[in-house]
Amino acid sequence: MSLLGFGAAPIGNLYHPLTDAQANSAVQSALDSGIRYFDTAPHYGFGLSETRLGAALAKTAVTEPVIVSTKVGRLLVPSTSKASMRHGFADAPPLEPQFDYSYDGVMRSFDASLKRLQRTHVDVLLAHDLGPLTHGADHPARFREFMEGGYRAMSELKAAGQVAAIGLGTNEWQICEAALKHGDFDGFLLAGRYTLLEQGACETFLPLCARRGASVILGGPFNSGILATGVKGADIASGKIPLHYNYEAAPQTIIDRVAQIESVCEEFAVPLAAAALQFPAAHPQICSVLAGLASEAQVQQSLVWMNTPIPEELWQRLRECELLHPAAPIPA
Repeated sequence: MSLLGFGAAPIGNLYHPLTDAQANSAVQSALDSGIRYFDTAPHYGFGLSETRLGAALAKTAVTEPVIVSTKVGRLLVPSTSKASMRHGFADAPPLEPQFDYSYDGVMRSFDASLKRLQRTHVDVLLAHDLGPLTHGADHPARFREFMEGGYRAMSELKAAGQVAAIGLGTNEWQICEAALKHGDFDGFLLAGRYTLLEQGACETFLPLCARRGASVILGGPFNSGILATGVKGADIASGKIPLHYNYEAAPQTIIDRVAQIESVCEEFAVPLAAAALQFPAAHPQICSVLAGLASEAQVQQSLVWMNTPIPEELWQRLRECELLHPAAPIPA
């Protein structure tokens, strides 16, 4: 699994539409640059991301193994909505995602994903968006539905060799901890919860993963954008570039903390986005860091950030300023 992974939500028309050719160009650029891990989900563009990724990968001639992860937990059903933007995806197919963590729902979702991806197996299969953040008061029922049904389906798919590894893909490390009390999982995709901005996951969750031999893929290293854009500059001040944190407008406390981190990066002439992309990879349980990529330019920029030299003094300064958790490893 490559250290930098390709997050394929953007090629599902996340926030704005892309053409098939643009999506294919982004995937091909990643392959040509040595990226070998691609993450998608039925939810991303209601099948569009999987379809485009499958078509692009089917054309590749690379000899090294390409690792693909996708997700279960939602079924796509016909929709009559005429809205151009639904659930954050633009001009997506006329389908609506419905949560279903049952045995039958997971099996049906997996079969549909294989067809869209043009694959006979999937390397990593993740239960998507379990947890109170998504389901609120319905979370206990959804979690029970998954553990009594969907988890069994995923385990059977792994035993049959159709899936190499199973886990959860979520924005909440707490639900991953809870899942480890009820089942055996190979790893997790944790989005936005172990970043340059917040490291609470290193207190109990990541050590638990180490004890259980579970790897962690880190998604959302920019916390939905604020660690990529920073909070300074004329375009930020004018509102031309919105400040997003957790897919919403960033609160002032977050803006203030990012400003502190950004000032330290400026002191060492290091792009904030480079520090944000490299920091999570220093933790031994993190096997890959996913960046959402929509174009060849974004692929190349992410590679530059991932390979930007960063002096150890920068990380030490962040720790001195109490901007890093004391238990968080820093890049060598």
